[in-house]
Amino acid sequence: MKNEGKELLPLIILFIVFNNFFLFGKNFLGRYGLDYLVLIVANSLFFVVSVVVYKMQKKAARNANPNVFVRSVMGGTMIKMAVCIVAIAIYAFAFKSSFSKMSVFASMFLYLIYLAVEVRLATKLNKPKNG
Repeated sequence: MKNEGKELLPLIILFIVFNNFFLFGKNFLGRYGLDYLVLIVANSLFFVVSVVVYKMQKKAARNANPNVFVRSVMGGTMIKMAVCIVAIAIYAFAFKSSFSKMSVFASMFLYLIYLAVEVRLATKLNKPKNG
């Protein structure tokens, strides 16, 4: 368990850095039509989903069958896409009058950053132990 916190450190750092930027840079973000609350919620959502998917992939990496790991990566991608679609739909329906397309596009860029970190973590999981 102690090692898991160390493994997730890149995700934790990413979450803290972006949340601090969104909180302290809300005036800066507002000038560009970005809603800082939407970005904070998106960042939190991506962090939680990334941790859940990482745990799923870590469990799959222990399996002797390599197909299990591949299925977990594909399943994790589908979970993240579904969560993004549902979150955008909820945001669009709940805030019709104040919907910010720029915030949604910025959130998708944030998703790509989280994806890059997740891929790096997943490749570390899949390295052979005696290679």
